[in-house]
Amino acid sequence: MKRIMLCTLIGATGIALSACKEPFNVRPAFLQGEIQMTQYDGVTDDLLTAGLGATGIASTTPPAFDDALNPTPAELRRLAIYNNYRALVDTVPGGGYGTFFGPGVGTSGEGLIAGREYRAYMTVPGSNVPVTVMAQVPDSFDPAQPCMITAPSSGSRGIYGAIGTAGEWGLKKGCTVVYTDKGTGTGSHNLETDAAQRLDGTLTTADEPVQFRADLNDTKRADFSAQWPNRFAWKHAHSKQNPEADWGRHVLQSIRFGFYVLNEQFGRKLANGKVLATITPENTRVIASSVSNGGGASVRAAELDDQNLIDGVAVSEPNVNPEVDRRFTIRQGDGPVITRHSRSLLDYTTALAVYQGCANLAPSVRDAAPLNAALNPPAIGANICQSLALKGLVTGATLDEQATDALRILNDEFAIQPEQNLLAPAHFGLSVAQSISMTYANAYARAGVEDRLCDLSLAATDSNGAVAPLPGAAEAALFSTSNGIPPSAGVNLVYDGAVGQPTLLAASVSPSDGLADHGLDALLCLRGLASGRNPASGEALTGRDRGWSERIARGIDAIRAGGDLHGKPAVIVTGRSDAILPINHTSRPYVGLNQEVEGAGSGLRYYEVLNAHHLDVLNGFPGFADRYVPLHHYYFQALDLVWAHLADGQPLPPSQVVRTVPRGSMGTPLSAANLPDISADPDPADRIVFADNQLRIPQ
Repeated sequence: MKRIMLCTLIGATGIALSACKEPFNVRPAFLQGEIQMTQYDGVTDDLLTAGLGATGIASTTPPAFDDALNPTPAELRRLAIYNNYRALVDTVPGGGYGTFFGPGVGTSGEGLIAGREYRAYMTVPGSNVPVTVMAQVPDSFDPAQPCMITAPSSGSRGIYGAIGTAGEWGLKKGCTVVYTDKGTGTGSHNLETDAAQRLDGTLTTADEPVQFRADLNDTKRADFSAQWPNRFAWKHAHSKQNPEADWGRHVLQSIRFGFYVLNEQFGRKLANGKVLATITPENTRVIASSVSNGGGASVRAAELDDQNLIDGVAVSEPNVNPEVDRRFTIRQGDGPVITRHSRSLLDYTTALAVYQGCANLAPSVRDAAPLNAALNPPAIGANICQSLALKGLVTGATLDEQATDALRILNDEFAIQPEQNLLAPAHFGLSVAQSISMTYANAYARAGVEDRLCDLSLAATDSNGAVAPLPGAAEAALFSTSNGIPPSAGVNLVYDGAVGQPTLLAASVSPSDGLADHGLDALLCLRGLASGRNPASGEALTGRDRGWSERIARGIDAIRAGGDLHGKPAVIVTGRSDAILPINHTSRPYVGLNQEVEGAGSGLRYYEVLNAHHLDVLNGFPGFADRYVPLHHYYFQALDLVWAHLADGQPLPPSQVVRTVPRGSMGTPLSAANLPDISADPDPADRIVFADNQLRIPQ
């Protein structure tokens, strides 16, 4: 616990405060508009489950709206919490929900938590695009022993994106949880109707504060819609702000917002109407946390924290793009020495978007990968392989040889671990790499919706793949149903350059080969913008494409992490089988970079979990359930370890590989035998070490 600030002590005794710096609670200048506050009784509604309880969250029947076209803010919030919880956590019986994690674990009854919820807009310097911020203060919060957990949204999700991860852990601990959508969120803008979402998720066409509207005046918007009807702009892709560059600042501001609302609620009220700030960074335990993009944002916040707001860090599978440092290498067991680590998200993701559709048919993957056949039509995969072969991007005389070469390129040239090969087909079938490639290319380039990078746009599509209006009920629910990165909630990726007409990307025929190859031409275009070269010829881009590629490169430079956590105690936990954020470009090289930067002064520990991956929700399906365990369980352990270190001085366990045991089938519930704890004294053969400028990972 940090020392009590002298200024607070002086103010509490009534001594003159003129020598103290800002002893009063001051509204942060970065806030925009009014703060919305709602109190929840923990019976009919609550902070954690929106009144659904553990049973309601696990139910396969989502909460409904009374009027599908005009849902209330409370209805939108309830469905948003339901969907965001279930998007990140496996709630299927036997997978750990209700036993190792979930609202009812470690609490009484259904896990409803009473308290107050504060929401507002904020901005960072240089931007006028609103960022949503929220603080949840449970009734169990003790102002005499204050604690705070950050919960920036995972992925591009809205404000409730981390409710089932950092939110659940923090609220159960009695801590204030501070959330931010990181400037991404579910902010959609219907360019046809001008409808956008208010802070509470309801739609409006009026000129009032909304989560996002594209930077187009009415004339330009009408002209765009005349040429490209029924299109949407999306906040993450089209805000022209590269929000990821500010994710760390968003988290730091969310902490300051948390302190402001806490002191408004608990601070000492003086006779002159001012409030004395009695809950401060000096007397509050603050853990920067969350998963995926949210985890990366909290890591960046810790790096930027020059005011000692953060005491410790506990993140899972963080989307962190380390600065490229060739002084160190990475090696797993007796495998190859990896020198080309630290590729950017856009670099390896565009490679996955181009090659994975063909690699899905490699003999070692085709029949073994769960949901491969269901999600990836073999005929389209064969067309992708044929098109890649025609362009000289894969070799082989047969389909098997071409698919095997595509898999080799991903594993060898892009250092994507073989452990990820069986998960990647499902991700491709769900358009994960495709959607990330499109969204982040636009974001890094600070492109507008009108620029349509690589002839890609966003719209609803009909059963034939043609652009169609999004049904009104679907649009009304977007705040609750969208993950902030289409394809999502009925809004899809559309290839405007497809043969015939603008078409759903997955069903598109490419002009270069006349094949239904999942719009490979568009994906190759994105790959070229990421690499700076024409993928087929290898030649440097020229003209307009070169300009966009250079802007993207600058955008990527702006989001790189430097590796300096200022000695803060920190834990990163990651699944070795992560097929969305490959570990040789994210967690592993960040640990190596941190060692180069901080050396013996580093407080970072790294736990790599076998048989764990990025999307626990997939573990609720056959083929995944028998092979994989919930990384979510180890994320909560990471938080427990950092808490015990800060509260009780317990040492953080050494970096290590955690050897889990898959359960074998969905019919066998997970038990403690499947999920061994992170060890306080791991076997030497399981320890992850950094020696001789190499991060060494046991096999």
